[in-house]
Order: sequence, then C-alpha cells, then structure tokens
Amino acid sequence: MTPPARLIPVLILPLFLLRGADESDVILKAMQDELARSSSLRVVNLDAPYYVEYRVEDATVLSVNATLGGLLNSTQSEMRIPGVRIRVGDYKFDNTDHVYSDFYGGTRYDSDRLPLENDYVSLRQALWLSTDRAYKAASEAIARKRAALKSVNLPEQLPDFSKIEPARSVQPVRRINVNEGQWTNRTVRLSEIFENYPRILSSGVEFQSIQSTDYLVTSEGTVLRYPENLAYFRVRALAQAPDGTPVRDAAVFQAFDINGLPSETELRRGVAALAADITALSEAPQGDAYDGPVLFEAQAAAQLFAQLLGDNLKITRKPVAEPGRPLPYSESELENRIGSRILPEWMDVVDDPTQTEWRGHTLFGNYQFDMEGVSPKPLTLVEKGVLKSFLLTRTPALKSFENSNGRGRMPGSYGARSAGFGNLFVRAAQTTPSADLKKKLLDLCKQRNRPYGLLVRKLDYPSSASVDELRRIAAAMSQSGGGTRPVSLPIQVYRVYPGGKEELIRGMRFRGLSTRSLKDILAASDENAVYDFIDNPAPFALMGAGAFVTNASVIAPGILFEELELEPVQQEVPKPPIVPPPPLSGATQ
Repeated sequence: MTPPARLIPVLILPLFLLRGADESDVILKAMQDELARSSSLRVVNLDAPYYVEYRVEDATVLSVNATLGGLLNSTQSEMRIPGVRIRVGDYKFDNTDHVYSDFYGGTRYDSDRLPLENDYVSLRQALWLSTDRAYKAASEAIARKRAALKSVNLPEQLPDFSKIEPARSVQPVRRINVNEGQWTNRTVRLSEIFENYPRILSSGVEFQSIQSTDYLVTSEGTVLRYPENLAYFRVRALAQAPDGTPVRDAAVFQAFDINGLPSETELRRGVAALAADITALSEAPQGDAYDGPVLFEAQAAAQLFAQLLGDNLKITRKPVAEPGRPLPYSESELENRIGSRILPEWMDVVDDPTQTEWRGHTLFGNYQFDMEGVSPKPLTLVEKGVLKSFLLTRTPALKSFENSNGRGRMPGSYGARSAGFGNLFVRAAQTTPSADLKKKLLDLCKQRNRPYGLLVRKLDYPSSASVDELRRIAAAMSQSGGGTRPVSLPIQVYRVYPGGKEELIRGMRFRGLSTRSLKDILAASDENAVYDFIDNPAPFALMGAGAFVTNASVIAPGILFEELELEPVQQEVPKPPIVPPPPLSGATQ
C-alpha cells in the first residue's frame, strides 16, 4: 500500500513578495503569507508545485429586480470569493491541458467563500484548505494526463504555460456609497413603463451594482490589488405575434460604477423605446427566405464583429483526451488562417484596452490587468484585411503564438483561462456616407432584380434568449447549413423598398454566415458606433449566464454585403394565452 502523502513545508518567505505591500490589508497579508508557505511545499511521491496562484474577489453587491411596478427582490450583500490554482510539473509539461484537468473527485473541506471579517487566522485557514484541494486535484490531473499520453500521439508539442514578467500594483481600496432605497425605487419606477404596453406578456428590470477589489498574488512574484467595478440596468421583455411566435428584445445600460449610468430620464426613454420596439415586432409580418444585398447599420455591425470576429480570435488549445472518448471542443474558424485575407484590404482591426475614451465616449472595454496578471498593450489583429494575430492567454495554443498578450480575461476549461478583447476597433480606410450606403443597397437590389433589400439594425447579442431556446437555435442553424459557429439572430430586420420605405419583419435567421463572409464586405459607412456590452464565457454571451462577466466595447462602421442569405426561423410556437389578461394601470384598452 502506498504510504500517505506528507506535507513537508520549507518555511522560507520570499522577500520580494513582502516588500512594499500594504501591510494594513489583512486579506493581502494572509494571501502572501500562505503563498510563501505553499510555494515551497514538497510532498512525498508527488510532483512539486512550480506555480501557485491566489486570487480573491472582495465584492459588495446590490441587486434589485422589479416587474410592472412590483418589487421582486432587493438584496445587498458582501462576498469574498477565493480562487486557488496550482500547477505541478514545469512550464513545459504540467497538470493542465487534459480533459479532466478541472476535475476533483475527492472530499472537499474548503468553502467557495472566504470569511467577511478581516481575521488573519481564519483567512489563512481557508486559503490552506483551498490549497490542499487544489494540490490534490493537480496531482491527480497530471497522473491522468501521463496515462492518456501513453496511448495518444500529439501532432505538436507545445509548452503548457508561458512565462511573464511579474506585475506589482497595489492600488487604493475605494467604495462608493450606494443608497439601496434610491436604486430600488428607481428600478421599480422603470418597470412601471411596461404597464402602457398591453401586448407585452412579460417584462423585467434588473439593477446591479458590483463594487469589487480584486487581489492576485503568485509564486512568480505578481502582487496585484485593483478595482473591478460594474453597474448596470438590464431590461428584458417578451411578446407574442398573432400566430403565437414569441418575440423578445433587451436593452442594457452599463458603466464602471453608478456615477457613470444614464440619468433616470434617459433610462426611461430607453425602456420606453424598447417596449415600443417589441410591440412593433409583435405586429410585424413574418419574413421570407432572402438571398441578396444586406446592410448592417453601425450598431448591428459592431455586434456582428463582436461575435463573428471577436469570438473566433479567441484561440483555445485542444486538450489531451482519454482514448476513444468524445471531446467537447470547438476550434476557431480562424485558427489556421494567419496570413490570409479575412476582411477587405481597406479594413484593419486593433484591440486596444488601454484606451479610456473615443470621441468623448467612455470606453467600457478598458482594463489594467487580465486574470493572469498580464497588462495588455494595443494589438493589431487584422492589417489591410490580413489576419496577423490572435487574442492570447498564458496557455500556448499555436506554434509561433506561445506568449500571452494580456487577453486572458475569463475563466476557461482544462486548467486554462479564456481569451477576450477589450476595445475592439474595426477601422475602414475607404468609407461611404451612410445615406449613400443605403442608396447603394437599393442600386444592388435593382441590378439583381430584387424587390427589396434587407437592413439589419440590431442583433440578439448578447442574447436575451432562454437556455432552451438558445440550444434549439444553435441546433437548427447547424442543421440548416449555418457557419461553423451559429450566429445570433437578427432582432430588428427591415425590408427596404425602392424610394427608401422601411418595413419591419420578424422571425429571421442567418444561413451560411461565417468568418469567410467578412472578406466579401462591399462597403463601410463613414459613421461609427460604439457598442458597449457585458461579455461572459457562455455561447452568444447569454445574459445572466455563468458567475463571471467582463467588460468589452466594439467600435465599428456600418457595413454592406453584396449577398447574404437569411431564412425564416422554423420552430414550434406556443399558443397565445386563452384567458384574457387583467387590465394594466395606464394601459390603452
């Protein structure tokens, strides 16, 4: 019988971890002291840790939900969320990049929360228990990986982790006073607006203020403490067309903190506009199959670039799998296209998280450090239409792209982080006035003998669909010849007739739209839109999915395609309610 593992601590405190830190911060001190102990652990019969990471999110959260003037809940809470990661082996070969790298099947003694009190002893104890579990999981994972590699040949050998220069930044801890009653009342008042729109079946307004101080200390010498705040109003509503087809839409107003949110007057205008749009959509005719010119206005173009281009620039590494077992992995459409033209020659794409504003607009995608402690720099992704680089984390995914560029922004799979962009600038050297671009759409329709063209004003991205609906959409699009990765549904689509008349239609989806379609962009507008949104690791950046979100912006012009294909969404639809609704206060009968 194998003797039990014994922890043999070597108590040497690295001075570089302690020098210059904020000694008054109990959380930081507990993290550093426990890290100093854990980094030098040696365990009999097990691989030694070569990398130890402690992360803590110390957050104060106010969350309010209301519908039709009724308060659903109002909660103010504090939480401290720990994250401990241990890598055993070395930078070339460790416990990550295996299909079970994130799996731990043993008894768990640690909690997913740290004590709220600044008690040094209890914080150290909690971190120790998390370290113990993380070490056990890492040791099991590297053993499984070695066993799997006895039966699997890898096409190329990449290191499992890249080295970086340690970062040190201990910034002040600040909190803004958030009046719970004031923001609760505002949320309730905004939800009352839907009382004036009886065609809407369900609606809700959600307010959330997250004030967080993020901590990161690693055995490499990184010591970070910095703010990560977010405040938003998320408004969602659903109606039904006469044939029973559900129609929905959402609006999100976000900022880094409550002081950056729009005034209540502006919010009311935004909520009323959303309610009017959904009402109009419920009364619009069903769209027909279409193959022809399509114009994306700037906001819709920014949403398209965020998903179609941005998501495919996030390169992930295919993990080692157990022989004969299916592998849940989806590769990027752009993975093997470095040096290829993916956009017109007159278009560039740059991700620049260091920018804080653009033409007076505060950019939501600004950040100082990614989740791996790497500070980002401006990155040219596409130059003159040619793909030059990817969004990279510290987990090498391709040869020649083995170093992080500071884009490890979200939790990932198989022991790695997931990449994300900050401020994605899509720039066109050749532009056309927006009015002329619409005229060009109609000219193309005339040349191709089409009775109308299509104009897309808004996509469902991030998606406000339910999880079940999202699954049905993705499955249906894959079966109908869609791109490698399904694209979000267009919510606001208009037929544009000769003379400029616009007619709203509903129930459409793209067919065959993929990254390969982008090189066929015919023209771009001289007007750009800034699209700020809350990103997350879920498909279609599904609203409310997962426990982790991050901030992003896309700055893009409107774009014209000479030919795209759209088709009606074919799905079973629920029957409209058979019981008449009660009268709504203020509703027009």
